[in-house]
Amino acid sequence: MRRRPAISSQVLISYGEVTTRRSLLLRGAFYVFFALAWLMLFLTLPSVVLVALGFATRGEYGDYVWTFTLGNFKKLMGFGILGWSADYGVILLRSLWIAFVTTVLSLLLAYPTAFFIAARPPRMRYLWLALAVIPSCTNMVIRAFAWMVILSHDMPPAWIMQTLGLIEKDTALYPSPLAVYIGMLSSFLPFTVLPLYASIERMDWSLVEAAQDLYGGKRRVFLHGVLPQTWPGLKAAIILTFIPAVGVFVIPDLLGGSKYMLVGNLIQQQFCAARNWPFGAAVCFGLMALTLIGLFAFDRGKRETGEQA
Repeated sequence: MRRRPAISSQVLISYGEVTTRRSLLLRGAFYVFFALAWLMLFLTLPSVVLVALGFATRGEYGDYVWTFTLGNFKKLMGFGILGWSADYGVILLRSLWIAFVTTVLSLLLAYPTAFFIAARPPRMRYLWLALAVIPSCTNMVIRAFAWMVILSHDMPPAWIMQTLGLIEKDTALYPSPLAVYIGMLSSFLPFTVLPLYASIERMDWSLVEAAQDLYGGKRRVFLHGVLPQTWPGLKAAIILTFIPAVGVFVIPDLLGGSKYMLVGNLIQQQFCAARNWPFGAAVCFGLMALTLIGLFAFDRGKRETGEQA
């Protein structure tokens, strides 16, 4: 058996190269520096500026003045000149509900789709994965306009609904909540399929067979043999679907006919139409805070469940 060379505090052997501990630390710091610089420049710094902007005030001509105030956050909580209002709370709850329904529908469709792709021959899996991912390679605005054409009054989906008497004659399927959910589902389904497929492909099917040999029903086999193994992918799918769905604004604006005000639409209006950047920054900060709290609660709830199990 080959003995490892002795390692001293001064000289180290790394991949056949004689070096020192200080040299390795400097090299590691050099490699890590660019990743940290990228995160600081494009993630941390914009977030800090956004939070600081939330405490500013709107100028007379749509600019912003750096005067410290809590008025934007009070307005976000519903406290205005005329007293308290629940308008922004309703917008937030509506956004959370649409994101929740989108996530549930995506999971219901993605689970069997991921199992179907994983069961294909190895050469065919890449083709099916490509078909699942290709829609996400197209701009969201283009996809929304495509759905506007498909759901128009002179296309087959509208004809079928008109024939069944569910909608009036010469009526399109948009703007409507159905069109919004269809657009949301088509946009976020690929982000649900991919992580689930990655977990299903690495499953140990002997555990599933063992659960079946112990006379476990379909429900018990799924809960004890399939779900624990696919949970990492399921967790990633929930995060990758729910969080972007909360802040989306293009799909509700186009397919909803600007009738459904969501958090994303509120932020877009404050930065573009109303030119109230401080209040828009406060809304962004509130959304980021709720997202981080939700992620923390989601992760902690899973840990507690695992410990109890």
